[in-house]
Amino acid sequence: MHIEFSAERPGATSTIALPVEKDGLDRLDLAGFDAVAQAIIRAAAKAARFDGEAAASAEAMTVTADAPLHVFLVGVGSGSDAEYERAGGALAARFLTSGVKAVAVDFGALGGAPAPLAAARFAAGAAQRAWRLDVYRTKLAERAKPTLSSLTLVGAPDGTQAAWAGFDAVTQGLALTRTLVAEPPNVIYPESFVARVQADVAGLGLEISVLGEAEMAALGMGALLGVSQGSVRDAQLLVLQWKGKGEGDPDLALVGKGVTFDTGGISLKPGPGMEDMKWDMGGAGAVVGAMKALALRKARANVVGVCGLVENMPDGNAQRPGDVVTSMSGQTIEILNTDAEGRLVLCDALTWVQKNYRPKTIVDLATLTGAMIVALGNEHGGCFANDDSLAEQLLAAGKSSGDLLWRFPLSDAYNKLIDSPIADMKNVGPRGAGSITAAQFLLRFIDKGVRWAHLDIAGMVWADKPGATWDKGATGFGVRLLDRFVADNFEG
Repeated sequence: MHIEFSAERPGATSTIALPVEKDGLDRLDLAGFDAVAQAIIRAAAKAARFDGEAAASAEAMTVTADAPLHVFLVGVGSGSDAEYERAGGALAARFLTSGVKAVAVDFGALGGAPAPLAAARFAAGAAQRAWRLDVYRTKLAERAKPTLSSLTLVGAPDGTQAAWAGFDAVTQGLALTRTLVAEPPNVIYPESFVARVQADVAGLGLEISVLGEAEMAALGMGALLGVSQGSVRDAQLLVLQWKGKGEGDPDLALVGKGVTFDTGGISLKPGPGMEDMKWDMGGAGAVVGAMKALALRKARANVVGVCGLVENMPDGNAQRPGDVVTSMSGQTIEILNTDAEGRLVLCDALTWVQKNYRPKTIVDLATLTGAMIVALGNEHGGCFANDDSLAEQLLAAGKSSGDLLWRFPLSDAYNKLIDSPIADMKNVGPRGAGSITAAQFLLRFIDKGVRWAHLDIAGMVWADKPGATWDKGATGFGVRLLDRFVADNFEG
């Protein structure tokens, strides 16, 4: 969606949106409408029981200068940034397939200008909610096709355009993430994931390197390659580096699990719902989307993003329960369940990035455990950290960005649950505390002195119903969070 800015309402626009604060209908400035139009608008609001609650709406058809005018009242609640974002999303949801091509949003009707950040979040909510993937719909009815292509912000306060530039970068990063997550697994697999990202971020200043299976084997990445060995698709390690402060070790490493399709391997998943496992690369998707956003807005930070990309399949060469593999760190792992594969991918990626880039802080993201969905549903991602300040920074970034997190514990009592009788560790613990033991597994691969956090986002990367800024399907969870985390803590 194209976002424009104007001091006055575009003359040709036939659809006008008026933001209204909670219980602010009486304060609504309708000076641009004649008395009859004002009466119609207020009557429509009363009939709809519209009170300005965030994302609530009411509509009226009127006439001005002998031309029909569609007036859309949209609530912005108490006026917080998040409520403005929800209002923008509600507008996009209403008009995306309505036949309307352009909407003007008149902030002057509020009677008092919102903060620039709030107005920019309104635009971001609309642009993000408008994302769709329709490339495989060959018989989509005309009335179901998206029509809304532009949004003009009228009378937005000074500073809104500058704020929008940052949100635009995040929105473009989100689009990349959502596309990768939503694409079918015969289209997106490790090698095509790499090719798609390389093409999408070309020219943005990201340094990209790729390791294939031979290179990873030479480095001793037996945990990651053990997951891949049942697939005809070669595993890949994708590395994107952004040097926003120039040369030097990165301040931060982002590491993503990228299982482009997860059958469970020999420990085969049940058939019903297995099609959803195309989004088991949501962590890697979030990493590349965040890296694109950082590059687009020229973030003043040095960040490296690493994606371990594999396909977990159950052929005659697949890893077996009972196997023992040796990770790049030299630690050995007894495989009890081949469906606990994400941690095997991540542990080698974590070791690799520490050996090659020496980051002081690492955040990994993974759709790692079904136990996380049992614990938190689809409302929060799980956060595990070996450093309290890092956990607090991530939780704060989650609240301000809208990608919410909830912290879980780590302790030696849980760590002992993954001790193995024949290897250094086993890849699953008992049924209880499944998400925690998975995090404890990863912690064993973190070097002393490195701040580390693990985000289990299993319940967050895919939605069965629309949300404030997404439709059903891929949400792009993690991109907004990581961008905010970098902006708040690594850009001086």
